[in-house]
Amino acid sequence: MYLLSYTRKPIDNVLYDERLAYSCHFAYSDDGKVFYPLNHNSGVLFAKAVENEDGSLDPRTLKKPVISENEFGRFLVSCELCGPEGEDLGKVITYATDDFLEYETVGTESMDIMCEPDFDDYDLSHIEGCVPASVVRVSDVIGDKLKNKLLPITNIDLETPITIKASSPEELNNYRVLARYSDKSTALKNIEWNLHNVDWNKKGAYQVTGFVKVPHFEFPIATDRADPCIGFWKGKYYFIATNDADGNHTLYIREGESVEELVNAPEHLILDSDTYPEFGGLLWAPEFHVINGKLYIFHAATPGPFFEEESCIMELKHGGNPINKDDWTKPRRIVKADGSDLCEAGKEITLDMTEFEWDGEFYVIWSQRQFIPKDLGAWLYIAKLNPDEPYKLASEPVILSKPDYSWANNHTFVEEGPFALKRNDRLFITYSAAAVDTSYVVGLLQIEKGKDLLVPSNWKKRGFPLLTSRSVEGEYGTGHNAFVVDREGYLWNTYHARPGTDAPRSSGIRRVHFDIDDEPVLDMVEERDVAYEFRTFMTTIVVD
Repeated sequence: MYLLSYTRKPIDNVLYDERLAYSCHFAYSDDGKVFYPLNHNSGVLFAKAVENEDGSLDPRTLKKPVISENEFGRFLVSCELCGPEGEDLGKVITYATDDFLEYETVGTESMDIMCEPDFDDYDLSHIEGCVPASVVRVSDVIGDKLKNKLLPITNIDLETPITIKASSPEELNNYRVLARYSDKSTALKNIEWNLHNVDWNKKGAYQVTGFVKVPHFEFPIATDRADPCIGFWKGKYYFIATNDADGNHTLYIREGESVEELVNAPEHLILDSDTYPEFGGLLWAPEFHVINGKLYIFHAATPGPFFEEESCIMELKHGGNPINKDDWTKPRRIVKADGSDLCEAGKEITLDMTEFEWDGEFYVIWSQRQFIPKDLGAWLYIAKLNPDEPYKLASEPVILSKPDYSWANNHTFVEEGPFALKRNDRLFITYSAAAVDTSYVVGLLQIEKGKDLLVPSNWKKRGFPLLTSRSVEGEYGTGHNAFVVDREGYLWNTYHARPGTDAPRSSGIRRVHFDIDDEPVLDMVEERDVAYEFRTFMTTIVVD
């Protein structure tokens, strides 16, 4: 396979600006002539910001990404290092990579960089805004891995049975078929059966039709609702979100017997800005969490001023109904282990706190931003939580991540909206970054079981976003997500996006797929999840 490295011409501040365009993009070609973009024509290698003594960040971007190979068989990507708007800093930064997905910086020096002189022999017409730099040939192993990770995953086959032995329809309830995907990953799918011609009292073989269940959710499922979260409590599902329709002054809950029911379920007010003056305006990012058998809502609130926004928690009273406002306790602010404030009101804010259990310990991760004496941007913090008093930390806060990549400091320096996803022996943390406009994206952190979560170097941070405005057509500024498992066992991602560049933030939901590396995929749209030609199949039921 042939690999093209390039940057893009910036479009504008809305669709694709300098901090996104000035990064290393890749396109592939099987014949060495016609090239097609990888990763939705978005960057894969981004420059990291420079950290100053006061903790602030100076952003960087990249131009002229030229690929070469060293004597050890590793690939090098050398780029002009630029300031935030693409101004040449007179330095060349070189990265080493084995697979063009993960990189290490091997040097920065003053030198000239030369791109290939002529690209006339290549067809680059499929790559919008392409500014080519170099072309190299890579092995089929590397090429296949890049296609698997950076092209949209599609359903290519469905393993359906020729015959199934059963003695009752109940035996078929948990029967699932295996869907295969273009990256060699798989997923189990639930089936609905047409059994009208089966006589369960008579032995024999009956031909039946199976229908692969593909739950359908139109985007958006809720307009003017951001930071959505779905929780499960005592047999029912509950939906909650930031209410943009009234300027973030109320929190409403929807209740349903299934995730699908939540789309059209009525809303019930459970908190507003007038109930408790000290927990008034700007009610942000509510999340359901169950701790030691009790239901809580983590959210942010302020007595009024924006600069006093702080993370809070509400508890559902014993025997209470989640949709009944009076069954929730008065919110209380999250505090440190010694009872002191999490941050200094008026100088810093905290928000988007999420909770999870891992290896027998309880943790919270949240976003914290210092404004005075200098705006340092929003950083992610982590600490242990006291599960018996979940308004109180059980360890000192640790800085987990800063918005150092240029896609995370686009339009503003922000990392926020963390949420935990457990998968076998790995813990994933998705988080949102950049401004809450079309720049908003979802990033990914992960750590292996057995490692100390409070040591930042134990975490692996993905160098490019997991979900962007280019991932799914018509959805802009995707971010602030949360996960939920439905009754069928499917894992769903709730998120907000804009159905137009100027449209309001609105909630969506999509199935989470896991790729060949068992990492989450958040852009698996329905038509690629199960291909239309595989959704219906015939098989034989043998009644025994």
